[in-house]
Amino acid sequence: APGPSGFEIEAARVWRTEAETFAHRVDVDVSGNSLAILNPGGSPRVMLAGHVDEIGVIVTYIDDEGYLYIDGIGGWDSQVLVGQRIRILGRLGQVVGVIGKQPIHLMKQDEREKVSKISDLWIDIGAADRDQALEMGVRVGDGGVIDAKMVHLGDKLIASRAIDNRIGAYIVLEAVRLLAENPDGLAAEVAAVATTQEEIAYQGGGARTSAYYFDPQVAIVVDVTFATDSPQVEKRKTGDHKLGSGPVLTRGSAAHPLVFDRLAEGADAAGIRYTIQAAPRGTSTDADAIHLSRNGVATGVVSVPNRYMHSPSEVVSLEDLDSCARLIAQFIRGLGPETDFIHR
Repeated sequence: APGPSGFEIEAARVWRTEAETFAHRVDVDVSGNSLAILNPGGSPRVMLAGHVDEIGVIVTYIDDEGYLYIDGIGGWDSQVLVGQRIRILGRLGQVVGVIGKQPIHLMKQDEREKVSKISDLWIDIGAADRDQALEMGVRVGDGGVIDAKMVHLGDKLIASRAIDNRIGAYIVLEAVRLLAENPDGLAAEVAAVATTQEEIAYQGGGARTSAYYFDPQVAIVVDVTFATDSPQVEKRKTGDHKLGSGPVLTRGSAAHPLVFDRLAEGADAAGIRYTIQAAPRGTSTDADAIHLSRNGVATGVVSVPNRYMHSPSEVVSLEDLDSCARLIAQFIRGLGPETDFIHR
């Protein structure tokens, strides 16, 4: 389902439909955040956040000939867009188009060596002119995504657009499903939240508003991080995180040390492999907003190694997704009303 930042409606509906099969309460707020709550009234209150939005494009202009000009939603390598098919979320439904660019045969030599900017590209939806484009339901301000579906690579990997971070939204809901299957001994109230607008979250996005609403005492943010098992990745900067090496646990910055300790100890006890990532400044995840909500939230970050981030073919391991969900569910089972995350 398409869900660029600010246009997450379809993806969020899919998520809520699944959540309704096992959560005690499912809700959506004015920012578009979807919440699946288990064991209401329990203690402590635990928020699990995975953002449901993805990078995309937005229509900025329609010319007389019916070509659409665009800007990026989120962080694009503009070279990735060249030659792609696009789905525009029009008012009458989705409209398929192709990204156009001047053919290499017509370029001067110096132009061939230049990187294409998004402003140099356009979308061709087959309209004869602006009026026909409007009749097809396309308007300025419509969002769009690359038209790329999920595929399996071998028997353990998947490739897709929007893995960043549709996969995090999946994992937090899967953790709640695991808890719902076996609720014995569950003390905490748990809210899995499919947050919105993380890819443009300069002010905290939907994570800020949903954390304020739910008022958690502890939170786990699930996102993707850079897999370092592909060519040309500098491990000295990003750490050593391979597909299949399990959850990546963040230390530093917004990641609360006591939450990290509980996650690491739980992984060790359960035999779940994991790696550690350092975050000397921000985490570049929803944790940066959540841990500062109200009077502060003890927040942990669990990440999935991801190859080719912000491309139509991001790649993750299915085993890592399962490990992340199991680790989070186990972490929550170890919490009770007496659990304290204050350093003394």
